[in-house]
Amino acid sequence: MSFKKIVKSLAITAILTLSGQHASAQDLLASQAPIDKKMRTVDTLTYNQLLEREYSGLPAEDLYADWNNIYAHRATQLPDHYKIDLRDFCMPTPSRVITSNFGARWGRQHKGLDIKVYTGDTIRAAFSGMVRMVKYEAKGYGKYIVIRHDNGLETIYGHLSKQLVKEKQVIRAGDVIGLGGSTGRSTGSHLHFETRLCGVALNPAVLFDFRAQDVTGDFYVYRKATYDRDAREATRLRGVQGNGSYNPADVHSTATAQNRQSESKQQNYAVKSASRKVHKVKSGETLYRIATKYGVSVEELRKLNGLKKSSSIRPGQLIRYS
Repeated sequence: MSFKKIVKSLAITAILTLSGQHASAQDLLASQAPIDKKMRTVDTLTYNQLLEREYSGLPAEDLYADWNNIYAHRATQLPDHYKIDLRDFCMPTPSRVITSNFGARWGRQHKGLDIKVYTGDTIRAAFSGMVRMVKYEAKGYGKYIVIRHDNGLETIYGHLSKQLVKEKQVIRAGDVIGLGGSTGRSTGSHLHFETRLCGVALNPAVLFDFRAQDVTGDFYVYRKATYDRDAREATRLRGVQGNGSYNPADVHSTATAQNRQSESKQQNYAVKSASRKVHKVKSGETLYRIATKYGVSVEELRKLNGLKKSSSIRPGQLIRYS
């Protein structure tokens, strides 16, 4: 074969090869185009699945033995102390007006705070979690919502005019869940707001400062031993008439100091009680006989026991001799 024929053959081969690659590349792109579209759909589904997987378990499973939509609240065993994370929060309403405190009211216990809102005002979820109940109670909460949160709390939003979420719906702090109203047992438009731990009502004022539109701190540590004092102090400082600030740490410090003083008094009393020695009077015994037995005088026995010279003793009576 001549040199010219060899060059021509190589050129034709090269052209055919390049053409084939170009065609195969076009085929590859053509075949990938619908796959890429499918992959975008798959990516979206995967992302949504990942989000749902994040909440695949029910919130605060370590605290709650079950999940039901029968009871708005049902008290279970409270831990002696529990740290509640308040950092990822949203005030349920921008209203700063408290119309009714937590505690005794009209001969019964008011288990939440009443916040002034108007019918149609936006109500938001205080923390992230999952909606447990969306119900109506004619003689109580009216239209209400119960949300169980990741931080262990459950919040209740009562007397709504409209509920905008459904049960088992995953929500984030700040999501709109309903509109203010006056349904149920209500004398005017307001939000009845409860915070509960293991079904037990906590004073929302220990967690939220509605006047300042803020929480009381990054964390609130529930302590069974000091909680009642915390709740009273929070109401005093931030209730309807209150105008002071509330610092849980300061309240806890005061409570701890008071508890230590109380413990010290109890220990001193125990020491004193232990140092007191008594004799149980037997039938036929006299003060003189008891005094002789323990090496003390009759006068000393009378003084220790508040007895007069004319006083008599009886069987079974306890007589201090030290």
